[in-house]
Amino acid sequence: MANADTPFGLRPVRHRNGAPYNGAATRYYVPASDSTALFIGDPVIFAGSADANGVASVTRASAAGGAYMLGPVVAVEPVTADSLPYRAASTERYVWVADDPDLVFEIQEDSVGGALAAADIGLNADIVIAAGSTATGRSGVELDTSTKATTNTLQLRILGLVQRPDNEVGANAKVLVTINLHSLRNLTGI
Repeated sequence: MANADTPFGLRPVRHRNGAPYNGAATRYYVPASDSTALFIGDPVIFAGSADANGVASVTRASAAGGAYMLGPVVAVEPVTADSLPYRAASTERYVWVADDPDLVFEIQEDSVGGALAAADIGLNADIVIAAGSTATGRSGVELDTSTKATTNTLQLRILGLVQRPDNEVGANAKVLVTINLHSLRNLTGI
């Protein structure tokens, strides 16, 4: 059975030590001056500012070797009956980010560089940015298979294939990854 093509960005699943992900996240600020929409699963990076109360600001991370990430957006405030399921461009919002450097994430691979093979487990790769869905609020970010290599400046480490019946090696496979270039482990700051 072919894998469904359903990108969703980075989805936290567990910690490196095997403990389950319990939903823990940190609140960050996105100012109205940020013209990039943010979707659930989009990776973010520190933006170098804060709100009036000192809540650090973030913006969507870049898709490039050497570009750091803080973690993916897992929720957007405010949550009301009429709020969008994502952060629209140029709107002031608060987002919750799964920013623990020891989290393991699920992500869909894009197959542009050829589908991942079992021999690719342990390699590194960058992300590729794609538009999220305004209907579901989900990210369009995927693992960029054309960048898979041993290079230590690539953004993600490929840990393995997600083990479940609806997933197999091949195009659009769901894989487990960790963030190689995590903002909280970048000792030079922003």
